[in-house]
Amino acid sequence: MIHVVTDSCADLPDNLLQKYNIRVVPLSIRVNGREFSEGVDITPQEFYREMAISAELPKTSQPSPKQFAKIFEELSGAGKVLCFTISSKLSGSFGSANLGKKISGNPNVTVFDTFAASIGQGLQVLRAAELIQEGLPLNTVLSVLNRMRDEMKFLILLDTLENIVKGGRLSRFQGSLAKLLNIKVILHNVQGRPEILEKMRGRNKTLERLIGLVGERYGGGSNSIIGITHVNNLEDAEVLAEEIKELYQPREVIINEMGATISTYAGQSGLIVAF
Repeated sequence: MIHVVTDSCADLPDNLLQKYNIRVVPLSIRVNGREFSEGVDITPQEFYREMAISAELPKTSQPSPKQFAKIFEELSGAGKVLCFTISSKLSGSFGSANLGKKISGNPNVTVFDTFAASIGQGLQVLRAAELIQEGLPLNTVLSVLNRMRDEMKFLILLDTLENIVKGGRLSRFQGSLAKLLNIKVILHNVQGRPEILEKMRGRNKTLERLIGLVGERYGGGSNSIIGITHVNNLEDAEVLAEEIKELYQPREVIINEMGATISTYAGQSGLIVAF
């Protein structure tokens, strides 16, 4: 028996978490003077509303080692545990999980750094759960995951630069200028970290470019799954999904709301496509 655990940055739909009995360890989010556990006492929609009225960028923090240790202890003696975390380049969750393993005393825990976030992390969690359900051993699952992680690509569309301004990475003047010129930013993953790929003007033109970039980088085929997460932007996510299905014909396209942690950085109407 192999149990799957992930931190809450995976942004997988609840029905898939339940289907594969995936345990989730929540990150914390502080916004407007209150602290929440992601996905536990605040929904994505509630968080989007809080984020919109916050003068400061919400603060996120990884789960404590004790949170991981609690689940690892509960699963001790029940088989092996495969735990997934957001990229170690973005959060301390990977370190917390490893420390939690030591605290728990459970030697059957493997902690896997996805070098991804949101649905990019989620697709790796999902693939592992599918392989485990097929009865494959842990070493085979890890072999597939290592290859998948190396080949994983994700694209991030920032519809607004407001959160980058709040986070101090862009001046208010630059942010206002970008808003005036209707500038959108597309980022991509480079060794587990997002970096700016292109800047464009206009929402429709940027969406078209995003679809084109998926085609340029997608090496999947009919057995691949493409994931899309959004920050209160289901309309664009569905347009993307339909275009991707028609053009590239993956096995499935998963759409889900982006959780509080990653939407803090993506901002209102942000989109992530992972494959």
